Amino acid sequence: MLRTYGPGCDGAIVEATAEKIPDGATWIDLDEPTREEEQLVERCVGLNVPTQEEMAEIEPSSRLYERNGALYMTASVLSGISDGTPGSIPISFVLTDNRLVTVRYGTPRPIRSFEDDARREPELVQDAPHALVGLLDAIIDRLADELERVGSEIGDLSSAIFQENVEDKRIPAEKLRKLLTSIGQIQTLLAKIRYTAVSTTRMLSFLSASKRMHEEGSQDMRRHLTSLTNDVTSLTEHATFQSDNLQFLLDASLGLISIEQNAAMKLFSWAAVVFLPPTLIAGIYGMNFDHMPELHWLFGYPWALTWIVATGVLPYLYFKRRGWI
Repeated sequence: MLRTYGPGCDGAIVEATAEKIPDGATWIDLDEPTREEEQLVERCVGLNVPTQEEMAEIEPSSRLYERNGALYMTASVLSGISDGTPGSIPISFVLTDNRLVTVRYGTPRPIRSFEDDARREPELVQDAPHALVGLLDAIIDRLADELERVGSEIGDLSSAIFQENVEDKRIPAEKLRKLLTSIGQIQTLLAKIRYTAVSTTRMLSFLSASKRMHEEGSQDMRRHLTSLTNDVTSLTEHATFQSDNLQFLLDASLGLISIEQNAAMKLFSWAAVVFLPPTLIAGIYGMNFDHMPELHWLFGYPWALTWIVATGVLPYLYFKRRGWI
């Protein structure tokens, strides 16, 4: 799908059979493009559109480079949050003198948000650099929103783990399982956020160091890029802090699981001590020897029962008094 934004362009779809792209288009967005749409862009803009295989490369030299005066930049953008499967998809940005071309095989929420903003406020895409900076701003805002949500979820996890009521600290196994699952899901999201932040930082550094941003009249754009770089750096540090906090909660959860396991083993231990002496007495008097003094004694049976009960109750009372059970 091929859409164009800019003066006189409101994001309408441009058919691959069109003769040319509208002259006022400052942002050309290729969403899962066909080969015909790629050829149309290459013919009208005069550059090669990155392929999906090229976008999948992870080394910086394949993601950030300059060719024939155009800046080729690929960044991994956070996606899949609403579906519960956080991930990242590569998006290529090609910046020429007067146009920005984006190539993507997915639609993350920041792209959708900026598309809506561009329709309402055409000045956001008045030229290619403004469109690029606006897209990067939307991507970074999305990271900040997700980090805020992660912080709230970590707070809820902390409240669930460190409860004030002592009696509530005995967490059922099912609840502990859900707790560990939640920690794992949040850690996965944090990893994707940090990956996107690092990828965006590299792209901002490359863009800020380019000749295009050091031309006369680009001071405002450089300041904006510096602000975005500071923002994403702060978000990366905040994500690291939250990851450390989450690791602490994971250790605490594993500690609770260990306590629950020890409590179960403790139960079996004192139960064994309580029932072992009665079992021993019953075993002794269950022997089939002829010469046993109590065998023909009138009070032999009550005597054995008394010792069986006493040897079971006395250890239980002793453990109870010491607070072991």
